[in-house]
Amino acid sequence: MTATVSPQGARAEKKRRSKRSRTMLALNVFSVVAGIGIWWVLSVSGFRLPTPPQVLERAIQLTVDGTLFVDAGASLGRVLAGFALGTALAIPVGFLMGWYWVARGLMEPWIQFFRTIPPLAIIPLVIVLMGIGEQPKIFVIFLAAFLSSVISTYQGVVSVDRTLINAARVLGAKDPAIFARVVVPASTPFILVGMRVGLGAAWATVVAAELIAAQVGLGARMQAAQMYYDLPTIFVGLITIGIFGLLMDRILLFAEIKLTGWQERR
Repeated sequence: MTATVSPQGARAEKKRRSKRSRTMLALNVFSVVAGIGIWWVLSVSGFRLPTPPQVLERAIQLTVDGTLFVDAGASLGRVLAGFALGTALAIPVGFLMGWYWVARGLMEPWIQFFRTIPPLAIIPLVIVLMGIGEQPKIFVIFLAAFLSSVISTYQGVVSVDRTLINAARVLGAKDPAIFARVVVPASTPFILVGMRVGLGAAWATVVAAELIAAQVGLGARMQAAQMYYDLPTIFVGLITIGIFGLLMDRILLFAEIKLTGWQERR
């Protein structure tokens, strides 16, 4: 028998979720305010930290003269390019590794080998091979995003319930249909989690990537500020990266909810 939900039960569930969303938002706001408060207390207690008003003042200065827009645009462009390329390659490679054991045997040793090497460690090699233009910066970010996403995609494929695959075969479905209608939907949650991890890795790498003779960018601005002990500018860069990363992560989380509505959630 198929279980049905009464209209009253559906309304109660909707009300419960709405209440939980409001509570979660309130907790988020409280957490942010409390964090800023702790930061302010530490900055006036002898720690070498700029106060929130000092950082805000510096952010306004950098915004008014256009510096923050230029730096944020440059870093955002590099992250988006590296992340898009890394994800675009990681998904098919992960599918190949998970679906074909021959591909897994050929690729997995190299994937695992390079996963143990931090992308930042190859910066000297990248500079020698690619120079100091935009390509090496994007490549380092691409590598970080790719290595973070490919394993998650692969794990999603190998975690597909074999009963579903066998049932599809019994019903006469061929491999392409099974892959498109069973494997891809079942792997989607893993792929999106891998994309979120890859996005975090891309933003974590952009500052180091901009050490490669970058003239503009949040990382380059923070490195220049370090030479003059300009802590407010460093904090502006850190906060900007955090805001961009958080907003992009929320977009991916929203996509995950929409694409995996069939999953039970807590």
